Amino acid sequence: MPVTLDNKFVVAISSRALFDLEEENRVFESGDHEGYMRLQLERLDVPARPGIAHAMVRKLLRFNEDGVQRVEVVILSRNDPVSGMRIFQSGAAAEMQLQRGVFTQGRAPFGYLRPLNADIFLSANPHDVREALTAGFPAAHVMVEAVRASDHYPDELRIAFDGDAVLFSDEAERVYQRDGLAAFQQHESSKADEPLSEGPFKPFLVALHRLQQSGTSRMRIRTALVTARGAPAHKRAIRTLMKWNIKVDEAMFLAGLPKGEFLREFEPDFFFDDQTGHVDAAARHVPAGHVASGISNER
Repeated sequence: MPVTLDNKFVVAISSRALFDLEEENRVFESGDHEGYMRLQLERLDVPARPGIAHAMVRKLLRFNEDGVQRVEVVILSRNDPVSGMRIFQSGAAAEMQLQRGVFTQGRAPFGYLRPLNADIFLSANPHDVREALTAGFPAAHVMVEAVRASDHYPDELRIAFDGDAVLFSDEAERVYQRDGLAAFQQHESSKADEPLSEGPFKPFLVALHRLQQSGTSRMRIRTALVTARGAPAHKRAIRTLMKWNIKVDEAMFLAGLPKGEFLREFEPDFFFDDQTGHVDAAARHVPAGHVASGISNER
């Protein structure tokens, strides 16, 4: 039988999203690429510290603990192969099951998402994230300066999503930005029974739902919708999820309130939002990533 990733939950992740390599990256960004490679080689036996997405990836890999390989994590990185050795060494030191990696030595790596059939791509490179989203893959720019995830829920993976332009299309957001709040509320009330089109992260939510149902008593998944919508615009969001036959465990309709402190209470392992202001505010409390999708990210 050929080796395949079919029916696996596949996470493609860059080195800097998984590990804290900011000191080394500053050398790279200075233009001293040879010095960067030399530094990584010198530190080959020095495990890199956990990065922002480390907690989420570690919990996802725990879905394999009963011997069924449900989750595959693949390093997808602009690093050179020499630096890639340190990434695998760091994974082994952290007792993370990492066996696959693609290292492109500076070239954009997002093209390899297709043969990997990735369910999500996490990267510290915003250009690669945009290209991945354009190619149709759920992808987020990881805020490397964000607060690390808490360790209060070791047996529960917690993921929080914004709604419009993330789980849902940006149809309603376009009305809001063009015509204002009153027009947005009227638009959503009139279309309350009409499901929203899917956004870039609907496939990721579906994959999480499938992973939850695949069966393991050791780990659970808890999801939250955290949106600036409020009543009466909440109805369309809920009805859309019902139409998709997908449940979220918590829904926060904040009607414009800042999301940060609500996220701090939920304590997600990761939060995804399309608006940089929300992401920056969230990153002061929880791990966060920017989804460069929709009208708020049009150039």
